[in-house]
Amino acid sequence: MRFARTSLLFVAAAPVLALLVLPLVGLLVASSPADLAAGMRSPLFVPALWLSARTTVVSLGIVVLAGTPLAWWLAVGSGRASRAVEAVVDLPIVIPPAVVGIALLETFGRSGLFGPVLVGLGIQIPFTMLAVVLAQVVVSAPFYVQAAAAAFRRVDTDLLIVARTLGQTQLGAFLRVALPIALPGLIGGAALAWARALGEFGATLLFAGNLPGTTQTMPLAIYMALESDVRVAVALSLVLAAVSVFLLLALRLAPAAVARLQTRSASS
Repeated sequence: MRFARTSLLFVAAAPVLALLVLPLVGLLVASSPADLAAGMRSPLFVPALWLSARTTVVSLGIVVLAGTPLAWWLAVGSGRASRAVEAVVDLPIVIPPAVVGIALLETFGRSGLFGPVLVGLGIQIPFTMLAVVLAQVVVSAPFYVQAAAAAFRRVDTDLLIVARTLGQTQLGAFLRVALPIALPGLIGGAALAWARALGEFGATLLFAGNLPGTTQTMPLAIYMALESDVRVAVALSLVLAAVSVFLLLALRLAPAAVARLQTRSASS
């Protein structure tokens, strides 16, 4: 009976599973190794890959450095303020990326909220590499903050109290107790945020533009290549998919590996 019930559930879920898997299969069989090599020799390939690598590393660093204390504040807070801030943090997840791009443009553009101030200082943000980083930060930060806050909520507050009684400051208790315990969840959240930043398209296109070598990330290069050479688009897509798979494996395996290392070090 249980086997039959499981089989029925699998049959019911099969269409959605096929819809998730088949496009990846189609992408793999769409190009031969020769086409892939030709696509990787395209002048679009290396600059877009290098730009994506640089900007996502910078945006991830900003998200982790600024998002970790925010996640801790959300985890320990229980009032209306923390709930309101948590709702604000989640907004970029539900707002379409194109809307995020327009919002950033209306905030930092020449005629935007801070436009006159930035122009007076001689600073231009839209259609620069900085715009790419800002777009990536906005769309990826909620994923890290959510995961980090959930990890911090699993920290036993009694351990923090003990650390304080042993002479640790509030910051010391956070760094020496809460942070190591929550580290697996933080790594998982960082991998998820990095993957989201790497695949960002809409906000980047509208706020930073699609300038080769300056603001053209991998997703934007795929968009441009699709209009002229499908081989290049497929090559870029395969590389981006491979990186995404790697980040997914990190998301799944790294937290458990860190937890095992922590257990071994504690037992020894």
